[in-house]
Amino acid sequence: MAKLLITTQVYENYGAHDWDGVGECPQYWKAKGGSDYVVKKINVNKVTETVMGVRSQIEQDNDAFRETIIDWSIVGDNDLTEFEQSQLNYEGVIRYASKELAW
Repeated sequence: MAKLLITTQVYENYGAHDWDGVGECPQYWKAKGGSDYVVKKINVNKVTETVMGVRSQIEQDNDAFRETIIDWSIVGDNDLTEFEQSQLNYEGVIRYASKELAW
């Protein structure tokens, strides 16, 4: 079996914090990391449809914050993300696992 790993990029709008309510709000979007999401038991022939189906559970877009999908791949059921493997290597335990989505 396989699972779908979806990677996102998060952006924060620094201009939204400085707006005085008058005139245009200056936009300054800064990348602030991202997250990993997992969809288990996928149909490998319908990967794009799966990504589009869970997109609304992942992506956000408002005046102060954006999270967008930047990549996805099919990985083995027992494969760890880079972040999970790093936690295991340095701390001996995974405290922050990937977010699992249902579809």
